[in-house]
Amino acid sequence: MAARIEDYALVGDGRTAALISRDGSVDWLCWPRFDASACFAALLGTEEHGFWRIAPAAQHVETSRRYRDGTLVLETRHKTREGEVLVTDYMPAGDGSHLIRLVEGVHGRVAMRMDLSLRFDYGSAVPWVSHNELGDLRAISGPHKVVLRTKAHHHGVDQTTVSEFTVHAGETVAFTLSYGASHEDDPPPIEPRKVLAATDAFWRDWSRRCAGGTHWDDILKRSLLTLKALIYRPTGGIVAAPTTSLPEQLGGVRNWDYRFCWLRDSTFTLLALMDAGFIEEARAWRDWLLRAVAGNPEQAHILYGIAGERLLPEIELDWLPGYEGARPVRVGNAAVAQFQLDVYGELFDALYQARRRGMESDRNGWHLGLALMEHLEKVWSEPDEGIWEVRGGRKHFVHSKVMAWVAFDRAIRTLEEDRQIAADSPIERWRAIRDEIHAEVCQKGFDPELNSFVQYYGSKRLDASLLLIAHMGFLPQDDPRVVGTVEAIGRHLLRDGFVLRYDTEGQATDGLPGGEGAFLPCSFWYADNLIGLGRCDEARAMIERLIGVCNDLGLVAEEYDQVEKRLVGNFPQAFSHVALVNTVLNYSRAVGPARERSGEAGDRAGVLPGGHAVAAEAPAQA
Repeated sequence: MAARIEDYALVGDGRTAALISRDGSVDWLCWPRFDASACFAALLGTEEHGFWRIAPAAQHVETSRRYRDGTLVLETRHKTREGEVLVTDYMPAGDGSHLIRLVEGVHGRVAMRMDLSLRFDYGSAVPWVSHNELGDLRAISGPHKVVLRTKAHHHGVDQTTVSEFTVHAGETVAFTLSYGASHEDDPPPIEPRKVLAATDAFWRDWSRRCAGGTHWDDILKRSLLTLKALIYRPTGGIVAAPTTSLPEQLGGVRNWDYRFCWLRDSTFTLLALMDAGFIEEARAWRDWLLRAVAGNPEQAHILYGIAGERLLPEIELDWLPGYEGARPVRVGNAAVAQFQLDVYGELFDALYQARRRGMESDRNGWHLGLALMEHLEKVWSEPDEGIWEVRGGRKHFVHSKVMAWVAFDRAIRTLEEDRQIAADSPIERWRAIRDEIHAEVCQKGFDPELNSFVQYYGSKRLDASLLLIAHMGFLPQDDPRVVGTVEAIGRHLLRDGFVLRYDTEGQATDGLPGGEGAFLPCSFWYADNLIGLGRCDEARAMIERLIGVCNDLGLVAEEYDQVEKRLVGNFPQAFSHVALVNTVLNYSRAVGPARERSGEAGDRAGVLPGGHAVAAEAPAQA
């Protein structure tokens, strides 16, 4: 049985990532890319679906773990009655081919056991195992090949490779697992110690550029390191998570594949990276966005593969029992075919914010934008599936209409600030449409009885996406309708200290059975609104509560189950870490991503090289 989600650590190399449990088991790894089929899939099943454990053979073990400061190098310390060992796990940065595990004796002696069970194609394919001329273990299945190199003696037991060895103080036993194509030569051997030094230096050099000066610098840096680990280095695409089908409700059916890139994450991700000082990564993400949506505007998608792929068919893997029995296990994502208006606003806002922050514009990108705007003029008034990708039918979602307004607003602002981009653009027509959308949302999307905006036109339901209205600059933060919406969400969607996306137990809007954890970005958005309203003590308490659900390594999932007190959903979740970064910066600076995005305070503070905002005055409680 897989460990609790919060018991996993992440190691990665900029192409893929592995999840390693507290007891030393690699239960998830897709090679050679994030979205490739898994060769270790015990996370979604049992040990028969693939795992790699290195742990003491003793029954009573005291275990602690940490990341080396500023890195993605994981150190797990095991203490037994006879001694202590340190297991160091890492993947060479940018390589995409190796997972290395070093077992070092600290003091005394510790009997260890290694179990390696490779199962390709998500646990369905047992490989053919042999040894090459150097004695290295080679496992082949179809196009896949994995090679194990170690000096520890190992043997086969029931289609699993086992090694039993003892480590004394001062000794090191290394295990290197390397991936390659089965039709090619074996991956070349590497020197684990040399590679460790290079990997450590890579992450430290990157993370030392991280912005600081907040109350929560350690968790801020860890979140940014996690985001960096989720960037597919060859293209700049950022996966929503490195996992699939970790359930939003334990034992439920809300199990989705998140190993893709969502346009809706665009602007907040861009700002999180830029405001934290990582311009190169932000530019790579901006360029990925432009490449992904290039083509016929009518064929624009809400999500793409990490290289911009559009065909992401959703299938169910019926041989996997799912995480703690949550089925079905899905790969691919049918939401790729949905129509969601909000992605147009996200795309145009991302490009606009990048340009405002000094990132050079792309004239071809603007021509692409013109084509998208022409399409949006035709479709903005249609119902859509909305930000939450509902499978219960299209509606006129308020957040979607607000984001359509954002698209026109940012396109207009771009032209007003640089008419040379496209002097013949229909700016007056766009202004008229922008005004029409604004009036319609205020008339049809606001309920005077609730004193709140609602989930969709004619509804009495609330939705946490409405917390973004002020962020987008649609209305000022102190507008009575915005204040009323924040208060209504606080009364009806704030449960046990966390904000729900919407009420899944009431009348079904999303076409799925009720019940899920609290989607964590919503609580961060609520904290952002509290900051904007000057309720900084409440905001700080919310931030502390949210940081408190991160695991001991500073990683957090998509959602939190308030009843079971557990993380749920795919892990670690990029959007949760993006929201954490943005809210921490919002609280700690006079100008942060939420207020910058709305334009509320964007011109009231300077900007340091590298994107660091200069705080005019921190919140009183800061």
